[in-house]
Amino acid sequence: MSRTYVDAFPALVILLPFLAAAAGLLLSRWPRSRVPYSVMGRAVLPHGAAVDPALESADPKANRRAAWFAVLPATVSAVLACWLAASQGFAFFQRLAEEAPQARTAVAGASYGTIETGGVPITLILQADQLSAIVAVLVTIVALAVQVYSVGYLKDDPRYPSYSAFISLFTSAMLLVVYAGDLLLLYVGWEIMGLCSYLLIGHWWEDRANSRAAVKAFLVTRLGDVGFLFGIFVLGLSAGSFTIDDVIAKVPELPTATVVTATMLLLAGVAGKSAQVPLHTWLPDAMAGPTPISALIHAATMVAAGIFLVARLFPVFLAAPPTLDVLAVLAALGMLGAALAALAQDDLKRVLAYSTVSQLAYMAGALAAGSDTAAIFHLLTHGAFKALLFLCAGAVIHHVGSNLMSQMGGLRRGLPVTFVTMTIGLAALMGLPPASGFFSKDGVLAAIEQALGAGTLTDAAGLLLYTCALATVAVTGAYATRAWLRTFFGPERPVALPEPQPGTAHIVDSREAPPSMLGPIVVLAVPALGLGVFGLGHISWGVAAISVALALLGAAIVYAVWRGDPLADPARVLGPLRVPSERAFYVDTVYSALFVRPVLALARVVVRADDRVVDGAVRGSGRTTQGASGLLRLAQNGNVQLYVSGVLAGVLLIAVGAVVLG
Repeated sequence: MSRTYVDAFPALVILLPFLAAAAGLLLSRWPRSRVPYSVMGRAVLPHGAAVDPALESADPKANRRAAWFAVLPATVSAVLACWLAASQGFAFFQRLAEEAPQARTAVAGASYGTIETGGVPITLILQADQLSAIVAVLVTIVALAVQVYSVGYLKDDPRYPSYSAFISLFTSAMLLVVYAGDLLLLYVGWEIMGLCSYLLIGHWWEDRANSRAAVKAFLVTRLGDVGFLFGIFVLGLSAGSFTIDDVIAKVPELPTATVVTATMLLLAGVAGKSAQVPLHTWLPDAMAGPTPISALIHAATMVAAGIFLVARLFPVFLAAPPTLDVLAVLAALGMLGAALAALAQDDLKRVLAYSTVSQLAYMAGALAAGSDTAAIFHLLTHGAFKALLFLCAGAVIHHVGSNLMSQMGGLRRGLPVTFVTMTIGLAALMGLPPASGFFSKDGVLAAIEQALGAGTLTDAAGLLLYTCALATVAVTGAYATRAWLRTFFGPERPVALPEPQPGTAHIVDSREAPPSMLGPIVVLAVPALGLGVFGLGHISWGVAAISVALALLGAAIVYAVWRGDPLADPARVLGPLRVPSERAFYVDTVYSALFVRPVLALARVVVRADDRVVDGAVRGSGRTTQGASGLLRLAQNGNVQLYVSGVLAGVLLIAVGAVVLG
């Protein structure tokens, strides 16, 4: 194929989901069908009656058009991304096998002009190197799986057209982050993702908890993005260019203080987007959105963006050892704390959410230890098995009608395909062979172990990171086994259904999910199981043996506790740590006390001052004017005698004054 066409692939991969979003928003509901407003047996409303949008029935034709607008461009985009990665021989995996340094020369891409700013210009350049090409494959494939899965999952949702359009926009924004060759161009995609996450997490906005979760995600990530933007400015202005390759080339010439300041600021944005301590609190609450959105956010878009950015600018971070120490400490606290929180949750999606925080901390730990290769390899395998786990969780929730594991159990018979695929995903999460997570997690642990003696980190930071990483392996085995046992084994726990409308029969769906949901699950199970083969050549068998032993130890403890009483929650193994772990160590409570309550109190003071002082002054001036006008109105009453008396009184006063003052 012509080189010119290949160079255009990055732009096409980004543009196709963007056009799909525009078509989904503008064209899917046109021509608009007349659909009766009847939901779950409710009577059709009288003509002209006001309709609650939440009760509007889905338009099947609009949903069908929206599905085509979403799936077809996503498919073409995924094919182009795979073609682009294949055109360079999947260079990242070659580098992984050979342990070669990352090539910084763009393999494909083009510049689309320059925006003059009066200072440092912004270059509209898209490029694909080893890193961006392979991450784009992950993004497009997971996004395609989520779009297909959503067709069945949200079949009867009246807002499915906007939902699928926002997923397309979300995908396009992440691909812009991946392919951008300029930091400010990358920042555009970075911020669009924040907007899309707000819109998708709050998809079911009628529930106040969902809308609050969306606002929380938006505000927390924006907080980190403030530092991120200033970090871009410091780095770009110091290097004299915002182009990523130019910035990396200029790093050896920059003062260490400048590099440390810039990377520390960038780390704030990374912590927000990738849900790392201390800005991790938004991610568990983001489970309020539809389950496919959780799969997309947790596997291939927002949370992956922060790790990707550090890997993209890895030479810059290597030139700032204090930043790597900070990253190591945050990763150590995040991986173990989130794993303990996952062990105590009853909501299956929140278990997976805290698991994501923990696994992302593994990637951050590998970056801090000096191995971007291990971090990105784990990012790829994690994207596959975590997307698989969330979609399997969606199938379970679709079947049971509840997120709570206390209302699940014995589902392996009714959901055989979901059981097998989710078992593969949990094995990968635990790091058990031959699942992909075994190989990538081994690479992370080996990199952290090597950092202890290599001097990449200070001794204290390196030891803390390694200790927490090993402890987290055992806790991961424990919470994954607990979720597996409570969901698929033990006695079945039937959920009490609400009383139906009169004349409507009880309907219990005891079947597997529809093919549109099972298809993506089965497809994602393949890389979740087999992607690790690319890391087979550089596995550290000693570290791998320790990792598997610790994971099995955690699993065995939970199994023994569960076997003693299958109806009880194995989380009781945490003892006094159970309640703090369930509350995620009260981080949200602390933030509420330190930030939320003081801000609300200050807001109340401002509102009262505005009402009493500012508005009071305005209202007081009005009352004064009214009072003065009332006095003047007494003299203007139309009484001629009063007017004559006033004139005579005036004349008399003038005469007296003239005599006296003479």
